[in-house]
Amino acid sequence: MASNSKMVSILIILMTFLSTKALAQCEDETNNPCNNKSKALPLKIIGIAAILITSIIGVCLPLITRSIPALSPDRSLFVIVKAFASGIILATGFMHVLPDSFDMLRSSCLADNPWHKFPFTGFFAMLSAIFTLMVDSMATSMYTSKNNAIAAEGGEVLTRDQEMAVASGGAMHFHGHNHGHQKGAIGQQLLRYRVVAMVLELGIVVHSIVIGLGLGASNDVCTIKPLVAALCFHQMFEGMGLGGCILQAEYKTVKKAAMAFFFSITTPFGITLGIALSKTYKENSPSSLITVGLLNASSAGLLIYMALVDLLAADFMGPKLQGSIKLQIKSYAAVLLGAGGMSLMTKWA
Repeated sequence: MASNSKMVSILIILMTFLSTKALAQCEDETNNPCNNKSKALPLKIIGIAAILITSIIGVCLPLITRSIPALSPDRSLFVIVKAFASGIILATGFMHVLPDSFDMLRSSCLADNPWHKFPFTGFFAMLSAIFTLMVDSMATSMYTSKNNAIAAEGGEVLTRDQEMAVASGGAMHFHGHNHGHQKGAIGQQLLRYRVVAMVLELGIVVHSIVIGLGLGASNDVCTIKPLVAALCFHQMFEGMGLGGCILQAEYKTVKKAAMAFFFSITTPFGITLGIALSKTYKENSPSSLITVGLLNASSAGLLIYMALVDLLAADFMGPKLQGSIKLQIKSYAAVLLGAGGMSLMTKWA
């Protein structure tokens, strides 16, 4: 009995020591030899400039190259480039954001109950995908109803308010009348492009701020350098995907510029916010792990839904790709290339 009680006492002491040590590691980051605040700050400033420039290039490239006939939205090359960018967005959700959320919400720094007892990452990603579907569906219904109402009033108002969404001229209805049937179909497709562009921008903005916040708050020079390089690649090609959607949506110049601007500044803004909060923000603290982990899970659900449903499925099931097996094969190769390249980035970021 005495030996058993001694063993129990030793186990209790050992467990207390290990838990105290783990807690100290969660709260204290000074043990890391790569942590150097004075060297990290210049790297972050360089990162802000580099990511801002590559983001602008990526999102503006499809808009600027519109004048090039080979890259207009109705050409095969545009479809292939968009498939490549869609593959990058899909891999961002599956290979970057979702695993990060799993790591954070399964961290040893969090209490065993409830965080290790329930798959919160999968649950919030699922809810996010359903919520995105709801927003996608309701926004499309609202836009369609609004256009139907304006179309009933007269062509001039319709052309001014929904330029390119509905062709100018006489009445154009979306509810199945024989007259103006073809033009109505074009208007409905453009409405879908507009909803897709807005919802995709929302998802990208959320996860860009989160990754920027993590980079800005970190003082680990060993991870900042490769992370900045990976984010430049990521932002450029993700911007190309968003830029393609903005181009297809046929927004006015001011709205195109506004959407491109907000995409370009979100990651640099996140980094700046992270630098400002670096004294209070601890990436291993329970509150930070839970907040960022749940935001990442939600972003992953949104990005995966948008990539699969509104970008890839919409294009591959559309008339252009369905009419050409050869173009489908090229587009699938582009998707795999984009997703594969982005997956390789997980080695560095």
